[in-house]
Amino acid sequence: MSISSLKFSPDGSMLASSGADRQIKLWDAYSGEIIRTMEGHKEGVSDIAWSSDGEYLASASDDKTIIIWSIELGAAVKLLIGHTNFVFCLNYNPNANLLVSGGFDETVRVWDIARGKSLKVLPAHSDPVTSVSFNHDGTLIVSCAMDGLIRIWDADSGQCLKTLVDDDNPICSHVEFSPNSRFVLAATQDSTIRLWNYQSSRCVKTYIGHTNRTYCLFACFTNTKHKYIVSGSEDAKIFIWDLQTRQVVQILEGHRDVVLAVAVHPTTGIIASASMEKDLTIKLWWDADV
Repeated sequence: MSISSLKFSPDGSMLASSGADRQIKLWDAYSGEIIRTMEGHKEGVSDIAWSSDGEYLASASDDKTIIIWSIELGAAVKLLIGHTNFVFCLNYNPNANLLVSGGFDETVRVWDIARGKSLKVLPAHSDPVTSVSFNHDGTLIVSCAMDGLIRIWDADSGQCLKTLVDDDNPICSHVEFSPNSRFVLAATQDSTIRLWNYQSSRCVKTYIGHTNRTYCLFACFTNTKHKYIVSGSEDAKIFIWDLQTRQVVQILEGHRDVVLAVAVHPTTGIIASASMEKDLTIKLWWDADV
């Protein structure tokens, strides 16, 4: 059992969590109180994503489907069918009219949410796709997979514009664009997080100190004025690096098992983290200085 994904709502009022128990839970982001539990998937849920207006939440499941949930109704309003194996990752575009998903069928799919139909199936990778995301204006998609490749796609045409690969080709767990979309942050299972300039195909910074050799751990940028990188770790800790200096500035301890999921609050210095089997708790961390 594990908590697979944590995501703050765009306004920061709620935290959503998903897990192997097939449930999606909504929590008050400040008090930690449970707001509601949503059920509908037949197998475990690997990832969740909010629409930019905060009205909908999408979930990716091992039952090969994606469910779109209305937050107001607390109910499923759309079922997206098309993946032929576990759906592992997903994200909305900024306009919230498209969704990108990746799965164990090695494809990246772009969905028209209003029609509930797959617009594009990209034969993206030669291994399960572990992470997918849009850039800040929705024109690009980044994907990564267990084949170790990071790919940048034109969201409109579906054309692969760039492939980033490290010399050692470690399994890539997570990718996302930097807030200005000029860089890509990639977490790999050689216990390293890299910042890529994808235009020049160069790795410009590396962040180390945490342990990541087995699981797909999330890594993210903080939304604070001074930028930090945050990641969980397989030694039950959370690491925070200074984006520019690459130094570990803080290690958060308190979990008792692998910290798979981390999330950063959109407006304040709150970090949420979730742990695996021996722990199964979600923790909220406040930092007065972040």
